Amino acid sequence: MIDLVAKRYVKALLDGREVASVTALAEELEKLSSAYNDDKFIAIISSTEVKNSDKVELIISFLDNCSDTLKNLIKLLGEKKRFDIIPEIAEELTRQLAAINNSYTGVIYTNKELAVEYVSSIEKEFSKKFNVDLSLTQNVCDYNGIKVDIDGLGVEISFSKDRLKSQMIDHILKAV
Repeated sequence: MIDLVAKRYVKALLDGREVASVTALAEELEKLSSAYNDDKFIAIISSTEVKNSDKVELIISFLDNCSDTLKNLIKLLGEKKRFDIIPEIAEELTRQLAAINNSYTGVIYTNKELAVEYVSSIEKEFSKKFNVDLSLTQNVCDYNGIKVDIDGLGVEISFSKDRLKSQMIDHILKAV
């Protein structure tokens, strides 16, 4: 439900604006989204004892040179009591901007650090395959294999050692 509401606000933000101004808005919203990681901030925003106008001023104070568009958006969110969807708006705006620019980011999940040359070759091949600009980062975790997740494109490619092992066992058992 929140995603649908956020998409409507993003659609209004994108309507009739140049890519440069939308990019600036996305950067400002990302800064605001980072404030939602603080429990004290969330407590203030969700408090019924604090006036909405004070909440608006607090949110605007996080940005040095807040654009008029963003000020109006925050005031509108205050009137509708929807401060909680600012992170979703920022995320959706970033997604839409990536689609406009044909530039995406992805994550490589592995259990050990990969060489920079290997990561750049994966970026190059996937960029060529999907005809996009792609930037990949590594996430070293306990995944036993390798998985590439490109969220904006909805692509997830993985190779798991455990899955390969179980498929080999199944194949051998079927052969016997």
